[in-house]
Amino acid sequence: MVTVPAPTPADARELVGSVLDPEMPMLTLADLGVVRAVEVEDDGSVVVTITPTYSGCPAIATMRTDIEGALRRHGYRARVDTSLTPPWSTDWISESGRRKLREAGYSVPGPAPARSPGPVPLTLTTRPRPLTCPQCGSPRTELVSEFGSTLCKAHYRCTACLEPFDHVKEF
Repeated sequence: MVTVPAPTPADARELVGSVLDPEMPMLTLADLGVVRAVEVEDDGSVVVTITPTYSGCPAIATMRTDIEGALRRHGYRARVDTSLTPPWSTDWISESGRRKLREAGYSVPGPAPARSPGPVPLTLTTRPRPLTCPQCGSPRTELVSEFGSTLCKAHYRCTACLEPFDHVKEF
């Protein structure tokens, strides 16, 4: 019988943080900022808390499975919990993650909108975003669709170089 040493919190966090995002695989979950906590319990099991990018994110089940799989492949018992509070923000994307998005041709999100307690105002139009083309740097861009390849991205086109690109929406 092979005995696996109990993971240290740092080892477990590094392993969990290296798991790739299923929708944007140039990013790790650490880059994306969805890993909220990694704890090692007294019995050696690892408990991970993640926050989805939004409450209906279809990738959350895959994230959970990938985290559990990475930990189990290294011999650790694992459990992944989900926390919706506080809600995830694009401000949590690391500088490394922003760089990787730019290098992959994405327009990175600006600062997240301020959140206030109480009712959320409902608007039926999209908020204008001052974007620059990630290909040529031109500010001459136009919205093609508020919904890109995933719900957290909007699809744009540069009117200078005519290249299409995705913009990661601010949350």
